[in-house]
Parts: sequence; C-alpha cells; structure tokens
Amino acid sequence: MTDLHPFIAGLPKAELHVHHVGSASPRIVAELAARHPDSKVPTDPEALTDYFTFTDFAHFIDVYLSVVDLVRTPEDVRLLTFEVARDMARQNIRYAELTITPYSSTRRGIDERAFMAAIEDARKSAEAEFGTVLRWCFDIPGEAGLVSAEETARLATTDGLRPEGLVSFGLGGPEIGVPRPQFKPFFDRARAAGLHSVPHAGETTGPQTIWDAINDLGAERIGHGTSSVQDPALLAHLAEHRIALEVCPTSNIATRAVATLDEHPIRQMVDAGVLVTVNSDDPPMFGTDLNTEYAVAARLLGLDERGVAALAKNAVEASFLDAAGKARISDEIDAYTDTWLAR
Repeated sequence: MTDLHPFIAGLPKAELHVHHVGSASPRIVAELAARHPDSKVPTDPEALTDYFTFTDFAHFIDVYLSVVDLVRTPEDVRLLTFEVARDMARQNIRYAELTITPYSSTRRGIDERAFMAAIEDARKSAEAEFGTVLRWCFDIPGEAGLVSAEETARLATTDGLRPEGLVSFGLGGPEIGVPRPQFKPFFDRARAAGLHSVPHAGETTGPQTIWDAINDLGAERIGHGTSSVQDPALLAHLAEHRIALEVCPTSNIATRAVATLDEHPIRQMVDAGVLVTVNSDDPPMFGTDLNTEYAVAARLLGLDERGVAALAKNAVEASFLDAAGKARISDEIDAYTDTWLAR
C-alpha cells in the first residue's frame, strides 16, 4: 500500500473528540509541573513517556486527573488552550471541538468568569494567528457524580457566563459504575439551551450504555461507541439516524478497551454504514496525534487517498459547524486531494 503519511500530513481535517487537558504536549505538561512542584507529575518531558504508560482504564483516569491538577490558574488555562491550538494547526486541523471539563478547574478555585475569559481569549487568538477554529464541548466528569453535573450544566447554560464558543454538552470519565440515565435532567437543560449532546458511551461497557446515551441523553454523536458492534440492531439504528461515532483507535488500545489494533472494530462499524469519524482523544498521553490516527484507520480499512479524504469529510459532516463552514472545509479537502493525485 502507498505510504499515506505525507498525504495525511497536508490534508485539511476536523477533529471532534479531543480533550483539553489530555492534549497538553509533554513540553507543556512539564512546564506546568515545574510551576507546581507539589505535583507527582514529572517535570522532565522524557520521563513523561513512562508516566503515560497505562495498565488499564482506571490507571489512565488516575494519571489524567494528576495532569488536570496542574491547571490551577487562569494563566495555566490560557497557556494550555493556546498551545493545544498551535499543535493542531501544525497538523492542518482546520476545525476542532475541544472537550473541556470546567468543573475540574472551578472546584480547584479558578474563578469561573476568569476561566471562561481565558479559553475565549486563547480561542480568538489562535484563530487569528493559526487559522484553526476552536469550539467547546463542556463535559461532566462522570466520576465526580451529580454535583459535577449540576455545576457543568449551570456553567454551560447561564446567560452572561456561557462562552461564545460553546456548542455541545458531554459526559466523560469512567463508564463502569456511572450509568448514563442519571444525567438526563442535565442533558435536558443543555439541549433546551441549544447545545448538542455528545456523551461518551460504550467504550469500556456494553452496547446498553450507548442505547442509554441515545434514549436518555439524546445523543447526536457517541464518544467511542466501541461496543456498538456487539449489537446489530444498534449499528442499524446508528446508521439510519446518522448518529456518528467518534472513534479513537490508539486510545482504545492504550486504555485496554480493545486488546490490539488488529482487533479494533472500526471495520465492522464502517461496513454497517455507520458515520465514523477518526479522532485522537488524549494524543500526547497516548503517544499519538490526529495524523497518526488517520494512518492507523487507513491501514485498518484499506484506504487510498480518496478513502482517507472521504473519512476526513465524515468529521466535517458530523461536526456542529454551520453549513458555510462545512462547505469551506469540504471544498479544501477536495481541492487538496485533487491536486495531490494530479502530481
């Protein structure tokens, strides 16, 4: 098969499932750790490789939360957000919906208005400097329970506080022991306020979690959805209603949600007609980036350049961009692909 890495590197892309703190590069994590020396997180970027080697999903959550604890001031928030956008721009990511967990910051004492101002300043500065458009998904950290759900819903729906870039409402963290239906009232509030529903489901639990996300939370996209392939009726429902799956192959291996890449169910999802998007989740923590995930998906699906471009357009279709924005990026993808193949 042709080496697709050079093509993928220049391909205009959108990303829909990528976490704010989880996108912090080793350089930024080390800088934040040096600012806060009481943390157990290494200050040496090279040592972070071992630190980011996970034994299972629970261990990943523990490590992730230790990095979350490094973001303690509005200046930390602004630095992290802007640098994440810089890394995205280097990969030709034109648009991203970045999942942010504001509860993790406000409960650590960051003023909520200062937090909103920091992410918005970084978003606008990044778009002006890099051309990368950022939008926000505020997600509930499931492990923190209903208190965090109430706080996240309040921050996401209060006029004068809700940030301009906010487009969706999510639910992350562990799935085992965190049933989706209990969060229905908070998703109802968010949806009534015009936000889209994008909960994680079916990553480390079975397909019932995905059904719950659809039926109780009104999910328009599903984060991961790995276990959907265990239920043909669910796959048919996802395909019929164009409920996209935000697939993150390397993440699923790193957290042991899937044993090996060759066993990843992305092929079954595509064969069932599901709208599949490719994403990086927490890229530096998993030793990956979006370009690498596209190369992985291309191998698993047997794609050529046209196939990879079609996969990129899936993310544009499933995004919450307006019609003009979708058309602009889709046209960029087509023009880039035509030019590349005409060489």
